[in-house]
Amino acid sequence: MLIESLAAGMELFATPLAIGLTLFGVLFGLLVGALPGLGPLMGIILLLPFAIGQPPIAAMGFLIAIFVGGSCGGSISAILLRIPGTPLAAATLFDGYPMAQKGRAADAVGIAISASALGGLFGGVVLILFAPLLADFASGFAPPEFTVLAITGLIAIVVVSNESLVKGLLSGCFGLLLATIGTDEFSTNYRFTFDSYHMLNGFHIVAVVVGLFAISEMVIQIKGNDLTNKPNIPIVRASFSSLVMTLRHWKNLLRSSLIGAFFGSLPGAGGVISSFTSYAVAKAASKPEEKYGEGAEGGVVATESANNATVGGTLIPSLALGIPGDASSAVLLGALLILGFYPGPALFEHQPEIVGGIFLVYLTSNVFLLIAGILTTPFFVYVLRIRKSHLIPIVLLMCVIGTYALQASVFDLWVMLGFGLIGIVFRAAEYPLSPIVIGMILGPLLENNLRRSLLISREGYWIFLDRPVAATLIAFNVLLIVGAIWFAHKQRGKAATALAQE
Repeated sequence: MLIESLAAGMELFATPLAIGLTLFGVLFGLLVGALPGLGPLMGIILLLPFAIGQPPIAAMGFLIAIFVGGSCGGSISAILLRIPGTPLAAATLFDGYPMAQKGRAADAVGIAISASALGGLFGGVVLILFAPLLADFASGFAPPEFTVLAITGLIAIVVVSNESLVKGLLSGCFGLLLATIGTDEFSTNYRFTFDSYHMLNGFHIVAVVVGLFAISEMVIQIKGNDLTNKPNIPIVRASFSSLVMTLRHWKNLLRSSLIGAFFGSLPGAGGVISSFTSYAVAKAASKPEEKYGEGAEGGVVATESANNATVGGTLIPSLALGIPGDASSAVLLGALLILGFYPGPALFEHQPEIVGGIFLVYLTSNVFLLIAGILTTPFFVYVLRIRKSHLIPIVLLMCVIGTYALQASVFDLWVMLGFGLIGIVFRAAEYPLSPIVIGMILGPLLENNLRRSLLISREGYWIFLDRPVAATLIAFNVLLIVGAIWFAHKQRGKAATALAQE
């Protein structure tokens, strides 16, 4: 079945449009990843309106390629400027910047790109092997299992966020509330539309995401003090010899890629946790002469291979269960839904060509990352010299044009601006934004399956405890929440002790 899916997907992917958009997506992802303050999520959001007008595999290839390129691009600014372009590249600072200080900036960038591509290919193999197995296991799920699974996805995202558990839960509930706006699928009644025909189908996910993330981020960047700063960076030209340097650390590469794929497959864990974990494991297993933290090649290999392997792992629950692993995969799921495809076991069973096409797109993205990333390194160095005062108006213009182009609707622009204000308020109050998007994506899945479960149940809510898989997931959710509360209490205790000692 796997070979058949890949063969069917090849027919959809092997077109000039799909291959060209995948290559352009990788380059654009590297660009937004390298620019501090943007990142893969922002890149996906900015070009989402353009992508959804393309054929399905070309569209998903474009967005997945941005995800792949953006996950690597942050390492360029981390190595050259000591400013991670994305949080994913924070651990790359430990050895990447010291390498640049020693005159090995080209090697450091080349190793980062090579390790990212190879780690991403490893994540792709894990994706291809395990996503169908997980989908096959989930094919026996009924509404009770999908209900609890949706709750699990939301709680997992909330628990691992850096903000407080309560704030994360409130953000997630706000997203669930937004998902109820529009026409009720069961009764066809209108809910929270305020007699406006614009809201009969609810808020468009793209307008909401662009407002929450892009508009609010640009406002924060405008408030900064570095709008006119122009970094003075020497031109760096990476070479394919860095691939040989990376392969010298093949044990580290495989171990870190495995760690990245594992954490990626856990909803909510993400690349930041995997990169720091892989770095800690690599450092613990290193020899004293490698001098981790002083410019060790293995440190860059560990963090960057884990980053991009995480992308492949993240797509496993996203495609097999319809449960996004992070905000970027949530937007990818939103794009898939807009294109008319519903992730989950049914997608693998009834539309294997789409699944096969997505697998091929992901693998090809990492191949393009290795080749195009190394060849175009000088271009991204030039881009890092652009002043924010020139860059921000371009991003805002892309937000407006892209959002309006969705449905040629001025109402979508108002929605974008409104959620931009909401994003600013949430950021100021230190509420996480990702659970809002996850809540909007999982809301329909949760509501529809909850109502179906109660309709077929003769014992009310006991149906969720009568079924072994649902009961197990409920127990896991309880452990997640209790563990998060215990960890938060422990951290507060440490902070209080440190303050008392001072």
